[in-house]
Amino acid sequence: MSGQTLWQWLTAQGRGALLWVTVVPYLILGVLAVFTVFLERSDGGALLVDLVLCAAVAAWTLWMFTLHPAWRERPRVMGVFFAVLVALTAVLVLRHSWYGFLVISCYGYAFTLLHWPWRLPGVAAVAVLSGTAQVSDMPKATAFDLAVYLSVVALNVAIMSGVAWFSWADEKEKERRRQALDEVSRANRLLEATLAENAGLHTQLLTRAREAGRLDERQRMAREIHDTLAQGLTGIITQLQAAEQIHEVPAEWRRPFGSVKRLARESLSEARRSVDALRPEPLETAHLSEAVADIAGRWSKLHGLTVEVTTTGTVRPMAPEAEFALLRTAQEALANVAKHARATRVGVTLSYLEHEVALDVRDDGTGFDLAGNPRPVSRDGGFGLGIMRQRVEDLSGVLRIESEPGAGTGISACIPTQPAGSAA
Repeated sequence: MSGQTLWQWLTAQGRGALLWVTVVPYLILGVLAVFTVFLERSDGGALLVDLVLCAAVAAWTLWMFTLHPAWRERPRVMGVFFAVLVALTAVLVLRHSWYGFLVISCYGYAFTLLHWPWRLPGVAAVAVLSGTAQVSDMPKATAFDLAVYLSVVALNVAIMSGVAWFSWADEKEKERRRQALDEVSRANRLLEATLAENAGLHTQLLTRAREAGRLDERQRMAREIHDTLAQGLTGIITQLQAAEQIHEVPAEWRRPFGSVKRLARESLSEARRSVDALRPEPLETAHLSEAVADIAGRWSKLHGLTVEVTTTGTVRPMAPEAEFALLRTAQEALANVAKHARATRVGVTLSYLEHEVALDVRDDGTGFDLAGNPRPVSRDGGFGLGIMRQRVEDLSGVLRIESEPGAGTGISACIPTQPAGSAA
């Protein structure tokens, strides 16, 4: 019955076990009381004593059932109840051997109320009463008679102690199996949660991979347009302007010459618009500083917490992939603040330094233990920070994370300045 209450154990054993400790003891006691009245009706004094003892057994048993459930689960309280019950039963057995039938209910209480190892001496005490009742009518005047009595008692004790031990071993085995099933169920739940988390992470990684692929393709096309078409058109315009300065254009050539220059300039403008159109969202219509301020403002409206955005240094153009990496770093860091930090203050600083551009996102939230979580992962075990780090390091940059429990978190990304290649 380890780990179970009395009533849980009885319910698990079925209705028969519940009746065994509630109805059967009173039924046996009632039958024995009637039998006593029938046999001792001529001896009023002895009959009164026996009925009083029967009433005491009934009242004592009823007292146990009226206890608060918490008291019924206390081993010492149940030990006292059982000891008094065995003592009353022993008096009745010594007075009349037929009260040996009461040991049936005593066995029931021993097996259901007493915890191991106290169940073993309790069952042994009841077995002594049972053996005593069985040989009560035998003479005990000689050593042989006494040996027979002790043999019967010893046999009862041995058999019932063995039953008690095997029942305890069976309960332990059932408890072990139940614990094993609980462990398996818990492992299955953890596995299901892990599989669900992995599926979410897989979907997230696929989405980001597709996003990175689209970005790489847009950047490749932008570089191709800039390095070939735009540069070629710029060269044509430069050569035409140089020709005008060196030689005077004949009158009959001026109109087509001007048309060529105008067409080249219009084509160069279209090429530049194409390059700009291939810049990643939300950098299509804004510089990095403006895009960072925009996502911080939208984050503030969504979460009701103002983000202090600061830009230092001289704003200058960067390579599109560098701007994209810093913008995504800001978005991921703010997303982590919303999910984990419980912060009251958040600050984003974009610093244009001499040879690099640095982005810092800091909060005063709960923070987390870097020593206990050394891998570049996010605080919920995901791979947000890992992707951030890879994206920055692919551009020869550095991502630093500073955090302590209760001291907030700081994420800093620094990427070397690489001119985006201004169009001529």
